[in-house]
Amino acid sequence: MPARIDPATPPFAEHISRPLDRLMKGQPPLRLFTTLARDPRLFQKFFAGGLLDKGNLSVRQREIVIHRTTALCRSEYEWGIHVTVFSKLAGLTPEQVQATVTGSASEACWSVEERVLLRLCDSLHEHSDIDDGLWSELRKYFAEEAIIELLMLAGFYRTVSYLTNGLRLPLEETGARFPA
Repeated sequence: MPARIDPATPPFAEHISRPLDRLMKGQPPLRLFTTLARDPRLFQKFFAGGLLDKGNLSVRQREIVIHRTTALCRSEYEWGIHVTVFSKLAGLTPEQVQATVTGSASEACWSVEERVLLRLCDSLHEHSDIDDGLWSELRKYFAEEAIIELLMLAGFYRTVSYLTNGLRLPLEETGARFPA
């Protein structure tokens, strides 16, 4: 199925090419990025909203939330990119990667803290809210600033899922695929 909107094509203006080069490190830019590059304002807003820098979460915590959120949103495009690029860096096993799509928060492959993260993603996806019990559990493991970051991260990747799904972006050749 073709994408609903064609991406911008190179050469890109410097304010587009500079962030692409920095992020892609010599690799061709992702179709999501080149599609957003059609509008420099939207491109810059998207890149300004990213949370892949060193923040209040470990790479592992961040990627568990991104993997689960994009899986719940059925964004195989974004899930696949993050699995390919970050799952080894995050120390996620193949069983854990699969569980972000097909498993529950109670899977034995997760630590107690990681189960809380998965339950957070599930609750936000289903209710757009966190009940008081889950909030109390989050507070046991995460500082208030980290909880704010978790909420922003899940929300940002829900937005990314809307983009990749709504635009019908074809899967990147290098991206992982959902387990059967």
